[in-house]
Amino acid sequence: MKSEYLLLNVIILSGPMILSFDRRVRYVRNWHWAFAAAVATLIPFIIWDSLVSGRHWWFNQEYTLDFRIMGLPPGEWLFFITVPFACLFIWEIITYFHTGHAIRVIDRLRLVWLLIIPLGVWIALAGKEYTGIVLLVFSLVMLLDKFLKTNITLDGRYYTFLAIQIALMLIFNGYLTARPVVLYDPSYQLNFRIFTIPIEDFIYGISHVTLTIIIYTKMKDCGRG
Repeated sequence: MKSEYLLLNVIILSGPMILSFDRRVRYVRNWHWAFAAAVATLIPFIIWDSLVSGRHWWFNQEYTLDFRIMGLPPGEWLFFITVPFACLFIWEIITYFHTGHAIRVIDRLRLVWLLIIPLGVWIALAGKEYTGIVLLVFSLVMLLDKFLKTNITLDGRYYTFLAIQIALMLIFNGYLTARPVVLYDPSYQLNFRIFTIPIEDFIYGISHVTLTIIIYTKMKDCGRG
């Protein structure tokens, strides 16, 4: 069914939308920040997606609409909105119900991300472009958290969130890769998979969502200030 990818986005979005009106968390109050943060992160990731689509990966026409924007089906564009929106909803729940505590050892380790940048460049130049680029982007996102002083990755609640995100990726990315809605050229990656999901997809998803949380937090802080 060609609308299958679109329907997946509806499923992802429906839960957070319905539960946004809970009297305690009241995520609805932050919808404008959530959508703004999702759009902000959409821009670099959709450009990346568009540039490598047809080489690193491509989309199965059986499960996606024929219409394309920058070579990408509408379901892919929506995925960059619905997933961050849903993940920010989970982040709000975790931060509302649990007290944060700083993990100081992470702060001392964060400069290690600088070492991943040349490693990512070297791997990309060696032909494993998806692996190299995703490592490079991941390290830059982690360094941005330090530079902007949002310190999301120092918060113990972030790792609770991360465990939930990985579990959800096993479900939703697992569906996309097992169906398959998205197909990959293994020559551009390590071709190591967890079930049907390339290991690079996990780093890609974590980088994308973490960047969204960083921007969302910064926007909220600036708005309150």
